[in-house]
Amino acid sequence: MWWMMGEGGGHYCSKKTDDICGDVCGQESSKVLSMSRIRCILRGLDLKTYLLLFTLIPTCIFFIYVHGQKISYFLRPLWESPPKQFHDIPHYYHENVSMEHLCKLHGWGVREYPRRVYDAVLFSNEVDILTIRWKELYPYITQFVVLESNSTFTGLPKPLFFAAHRDQFKFVEPRLTYGTVGGRFKRGENPFVEEAYQRVALDQLLRIAGISDDDLLIMSDVDEIPSRHTINLLRWCDDIPQVLHLRLKNYLYSFEFLVDNNSWRASVHRYENGKTRYAHYRQTDDILADAGWHCSFCFRRISEFIFKMKAYSHFDRVRFSHYLNPKRVQRVICKGADLFDMLPEEYTFKEIIGKMGPIPHSFSAVHLPAFLLENAEKLVQSVAASVTPHEGFIRQSMTGASLTQLCLMFS
Repeated sequence: MWWMMGEGGGHYCSKKTDDICGDVCGQESSKVLSMSRIRCILRGLDLKTYLLLFTLIPTCIFFIYVHGQKISYFLRPLWESPPKQFHDIPHYYHENVSMEHLCKLHGWGVREYPRRVYDAVLFSNEVDILTIRWKELYPYITQFVVLESNSTFTGLPKPLFFAAHRDQFKFVEPRLTYGTVGGRFKRGENPFVEEAYQRVALDQLLRIAGISDDDLLIMSDVDEIPSRHTINLLRWCDDIPQVLHLRLKNYLYSFEFLVDNNSWRASVHRYENGKTRYAHYRQTDDILADAGWHCSFCFRRISEFIFKMKAYSHFDRVRFSHYLNPKRVQRVICKGADLFDMLPEEYTFKEIIGKMGPIPHSFSAVHLPAFLLENAEKLVQSVAASVTPHEGFIRQSMTGASLTQLCLMFS
């Protein structure tokens, strides 16, 4: 092996060069050796290459800074598996079928009298969607329970919107339990901490409202609306699951943009004193199919969109201040794109790619909340009367609108 070694048994050097690369000969330090090699490589680069590197590297860094969230979401299937599948319970309903037969189709018995039902929500600023919710559920709710804070989940002070609009909800006043809770205003804290704090306060308000064992409790956000026939079914049927999630049709910005049928966080509980806790996460494997609607970010005015973007628990998605620009918000919602410039939150490449781009328009107004259809013209007129300079598209899109378009009261 002597032909591979120098006299000292160290690094081999051919001695056939007199440039900087020759400095490595006879050097025993690996650190010096490595630096010398780097210097050797850099010396071989011309000016064009240097310009390319100094342009390409900052560009790549800027691209990752701007689109890093998209890259992360697109690569999600590589490191995160889909959650466990729900056990889907088929949902049977027709207005001309008896309750006894409907319960039987589900494998449940029928009760001699219906359970009491409590609908409890945390309220922020969703006046219009709360009206649609309560009008839908009104016939079957024993007590409407609403808790409002003077703080957003992100620690910003806010007016008591429900208190200011309480006259609009006189139709539920005899069955209303309304409470307020003071915010802690801890700016910079994880918003989910404040959200959990308010949900604990809602547990206390439910006890004040008089809930008791085996009453039905609807746990869902204001914009997660169970259909009235779903609640009527669950209050009349015996032996239903102790906890049951509701699979809702998922809409974004209005009932024009149907995303999918996979909203699952809404749930109905047979209340157990000392055990049932108000929550908004997965609590069981059982889910009832086609049980209502989830209309996320469904507001009438651009200012309301912007308020929620700053107020809700995922405020971290507002990565750049221009996301809150009213003209941008109007442009994005009108074409069904994402307000936060994000990719779909899915767990397979097929589902991510399938949902990329704007949400296609829906032309169906079948099986939507009754109040929405019954008051379509009134709602459109009130929207037109309140148009701001940034909402001109609303008036244009509503002029000569079809019934389906009339249902797009928020977009």
